[in-house]
Amino acid sequence: MAVTKDRKTEIIKTFGQSEKDTGSAEVQIALLTERINDLTGHFQKHTKDFASRRGLLKLVGRRRNLLNYVRNTDVERYRTIVKALGLRK
Repeated sequence: MAVTKDRKTEIIKTFGQSEKDTGSAEVQIALLTERINDLTGHFQKHTKDFASRRGLLKLVGRRRNLLNYVRNTDVERYRTIVKALGLRK
């Protein structure tokens, strides 16, 4: 199931600097994480869906690049976003 419009606006309010802030790295990382978690649940049921798995890997790569960008520009922002999303164990 795709991310709903209400859930997207909730994520933007949580991680954005304003309600119209959809382009900041934190918001993009949070939205990608939501989609990745949604697809991960999809693969619990549909194990042989390799076309969607490729899309998942592309999303993970895009999130990784954004996380690297945030880490290189501001380490404290990186730590807060990783902690808020629970990305590192």
